[in-house]
Amino acid sequence: MKILVAMSGGVDSSVAAALLKEDGHDVVGVTLRLWGGESDSGCCSVSDVDDARRVAQQLGIDHLVFNFSDDFQRSVVDPYVHDHARGVTPNPCIECNRHLKFDRLFERADVLGFDAVATGHHARVEFIEGVWRLLRGHDGAKDQSYVVHVLDQRRLARCLFPVGTMTKAEVRRHAERLGLRTAHKPDSQDVCFITSSGGRADFLRRRIELHPAEVVDQNGQALGEVDSVELVTLGQRRGVAGGGGTKRFVVDVDVASRRVVVGDESELLVDHEIGADPVWTDGEFEGDVLVQCSAHGEPRRGRVSRSSHAGTDRVVVAWDRPQRRVSPGQSLVFYDPIGDWVIGGATVTSSDRRSTS
Repeated sequence: MKILVAMSGGVDSSVAAALLKEDGHDVVGVTLRLWGGESDSGCCSVSDVDDARRVAQQLGIDHLVFNFSDDFQRSVVDPYVHDHARGVTPNPCIECNRHLKFDRLFERADVLGFDAVATGHHARVEFIEGVWRLLRGHDGAKDQSYVVHVLDQRRLARCLFPVGTMTKAEVRRHAERLGLRTAHKPDSQDVCFITSSGGRADFLRRRIELHPAEVVDQNGQALGEVDSVELVTLGQRRGVAGGGGTKRFVVDVDVASRRVVVGDESELLVDHEIGADPVWTDGEFEGDVLVQCSAHGEPRRGRVSRSSHAGTDRVVVAWDRPQRRVSPGQSLVFYDPIGDWVIGGATVTSSDRRSTS
C-alpha cells in the first residue's frame, strides 16, 4: 500500500513512518509548513521540518514539504483571533486537524495517488461489524482521540494511526533501537503559533485591540479590573479573585460591555450543555454517552440529543448530574458509554441553562 505519512518532526510520527516501512508499505513522509511567523514552541518550527527530513533520510524514504500556510492562516489563525475578540475560547489544534491534516492533506494525497494517510496520533482505527471505529489510544495518558474526533467514515477508511496501540515509552524505545534523532525529543505542548516568550496576550495584541474590563459579582458590586477582557475564560480563577480570600470563578464574560462576572464554583454548574455543528464518525446519534470536554479531561456521563435552531444543527447534552460549564468554543466529544470508541463531537455555544439543584 502506498502511504503518505504526516511527519511533524516528533518521535510519534517518526516511529509511525518506521513501523509502516517495516511492514513493507511504500512510505513517503510529508511535513506541513503551516505557520510562517515566529515559533519557538509547538510543531511548526524550522528545526521540526529539519528533524522530519533527517528521520526520513535515516529510514530511507522520500520526504516532501507541503506549504499550507495560507490555508492555516484562513482556517485556524484568523478564527482563533476572531473568537478571542468576541469572548470565545477556541481550540486551534482541533481546527488544524479538521481543516489541514484531515482535509487539505487528504486532498493532496488523492491527487498524488496515495492509498492512505498516516499520522503519529495516539488513537486507533478498527473495522468492527462493518463500520470503521475511531478508538482511544492504548496509552491513556497520551490518548489523542479527542483532537481527531472530526473524522468520518470516508476519512477513517483511509487513515492509519500506527502508534495508537503503543505506549509512549514503547514508542521511544522503538525510536532508540532505530537510532532516530527524535527518540528523546520532548513532546510539543503549546499552540504552534504562540511563542513561549510572548504568549497569547502578545500574539493577540498585535492583531486586535485588547480592552480592560471591570470585574463584578453577581449583584453587580465592583471587585476590581482585568487588563484584557478578550483573554478571560469561563471558569477562570487566577487574576479575578478580587481579594478578601474568597474563591471566585468567572461565570460570565461580556466583551461588548467590558464586564467580567465572578461567583462561587456552584454558580458554574449546569444541567445541560449545547453544542453547534455536530460531527459524527458513523451517522447521527442520540442516546447515553460519555462526554470529554478537554483533551485529557475526566469523562462525564450524559445523554446527547439532536436539536436545531434557526436552521443550524445543534446537540443538547443533558448531564446525569450538574457539571461545571464548558467554555464556549471548546469541543464536547462523545464516547460510547461502555467502550472507548468515539461517536462524534460538537463545539460548545454559550448557554444560560443554569442548574437549579
